[in-house]
Amino acid sequence: MLDGAGLAYRLDRTMTREAFTAAAVERRHDLILADYVLPTFDGLSALAIAREHCPEIPFVFVSGTLGEDIAVEALKNGATDYVTKQRLDRLPRVIVRALAEAQAHSKRRAAEQALRALNETLEMRVSERTRELADANAALRRQIVERERVEEALRQAQRLEAVGQLTSGVAHDFNNLLTVIAGNIEFLARAVTDERSQRRLEMMRGAAERGARLTAQLLAFSRRQRLDPVPVRLNETAASMRDLLQSSIGGAVRIEMTLQPDLWPALVDATQIELIILNLAINARDAMAVGGCLTIETANVRLSAAPSRPEEPPPGEYAMIAVSDTGSGIPADVLQRVFEPFFTTKEVGKGSGLGLAQVYGFAKQSGGGVRIETKLGEGTTVRVYLPRVAAEACSEPTAPSELDCAALRKPGDKPVLLVVDDDSAVREITATKLSEAGYVTREAGSGLAAIHILEHDPCFDLVVVDFAMPGMNGVEVAAEIRRSWPTIPVIFVTGYADQTALTRGGIGEERIVQKPFLDGELERKVAAALHAQRVPGLKLVASR
Repeated sequence: MLDGAGLAYRLDRTMTREAFTAAAVERRHDLILADYVLPTFDGLSALAIAREHCPEIPFVFVSGTLGEDIAVEALKNGATDYVTKQRLDRLPRVIVRALAEAQAHSKRRAAEQALRALNETLEMRVSERTRELADANAALRRQIVERERVEEALRQAQRLEAVGQLTSGVAHDFNNLLTVIAGNIEFLARAVTDERSQRRLEMMRGAAERGARLTAQLLAFSRRQRLDPVPVRLNETAASMRDLLQSSIGGAVRIEMTLQPDLWPALVDATQIELIILNLAINARDAMAVGGCLTIETANVRLSAAPSRPEEPPPGEYAMIAVSDTGSGIPADVLQRVFEPFFTTKEVGKGSGLGLAQVYGFAKQSGGGVRIETKLGEGTTVRVYLPRVAAEACSEPTAPSELDCAALRKPGDKPVLLVVDDDSAVREITATKLSEAGYVTREAGSGLAAIHILEHDPCFDLVVVDFAMPGMNGVEVAAEIRRSWPTIPVIFVTGYADQTALTRGGIGEERIVQKPFLDGELERKVAAALHAQRVPGLKLVASR
């Protein structure tokens, strides 16, 4: 019947229970055709063996004695179908249908198994994906926070830089005005004899000096002040200031000091660091009620993290000095602006708003930085990080060069000075003060004019030059003088001084005079420079 239907097949025939069981266990057949009456067992027993060992293989009864009741029971027990021997023509169709159903069942079982596996891993995969999304969200939030922090730090740095440029320019021009005022006050004081006028002039001189101190604070913020960095032992500085601090903040505030014994020396301006400590102590006093405690702490600090705010120090090694109070703390909105000059929360007349601005400028110009830790109602700590002293580089001294002006000078001639300043009023004050001090002065209104004068007459004993001039500035004038006339010393007069530029120009502290001129500083430094240059025979020796 199968051959007649054109079905391709391979037939394995078994007769006994043992042989059938062995074939069922192997599961290598696509279909089982079973008679109901067998020599050693029956068809239902064969069905039971097949259900146990190969339930996925279709089982079809082909029998001549299979009654309706037995057929129904066989189908209930798992038989796929049955064919009576009287109707064998149905066999090919039954086989094709049974194989198709078996294939469909197989696919369905595979799908169900895959679904079960999917369901079993779904929760784990959902959890894993949820965790990945949460991590990505957290990373994104961190990036947003970091970007906002960097943008805010950049805005603050740009704001402080803009304010610094403005204040440095204002301070320079203001110093020029104060130079004219203070110089004329000094000239008038010599001509006025009545006591009332002298008193008024003294009041004017005091106002000019206060203006000079104000511009010094502005220059400190804009990092244009003149610093003389030397190795400083902060422990000794802080300890020596205890009495001054106690008298400045009053007896109602207790002072404590926590000083690290092996503190590194700091490379800073010794005078300025004392002013910084005093400024911070006064700020701390104003933030505390009666009975507060002010603590001064020192420590060696190594920083590796990049600064998160403009005022913070870069990575490096620092000698740190901190001033802490038990006051009211600083609100967040105020903390964002505490380093801006003239910003203050104090009453009118109670503060200039330049204290922390000066601290900021001094720390940054020294190569360090500032950090503020504050908590409302508990107090504030201001930490100033100052660069530790490094091994000093040794350099061979340059041999001085000489310019012999003996042939052009007569014994007893007064020293001849060249005064260079683009501000005619300031230049007139400078020249007048030097003339009254016993020098012969010539004037130049620009750096280029000074070079032209020297080209025609190089025998000047000294050049006094303003640092900030349009066109050719004071550093450039000094550099040209060093190249062409290396024996002529240079003195700077300036409203502000960029220490780096002056260092490149070969000018030291003893060759810089701050405007406005106070207490005869100009005359003293000019005399000292001339004395250092003068040797027998009227030869001028330039010190590098």
